[in-house]
Amino acid sequence: MADAHLEVLVEPFKENDPGPHVLAVVAAIEAEGIDADMGPFATTADGDLDAITEAAAAVVRASLDAGATAIQLRIERT
Repeated sequence: MADAHLEVLVEPFKENDPGPHVLAVVAAIEAEGIDADMGPFATTADGDLDAITEAAAAVVRASLDAGATAIQLRIERT
């Protein structure tokens, strides 16, 4: 059951060109078994709170390793 929502905004932002740092966010979320939705400004995912928090930690490392200059995370209980 999905009881948490994750929203990730990663920079640098380039319209219509997500770059490896954004693709790394999607891959890190999906590696936790959660479907990621890459939108025009942020990537979002819904899932179990434990999986979402694990994904959030992986997102930070993966996106920075792939060239992100800034990351904003928002986690909500749903």
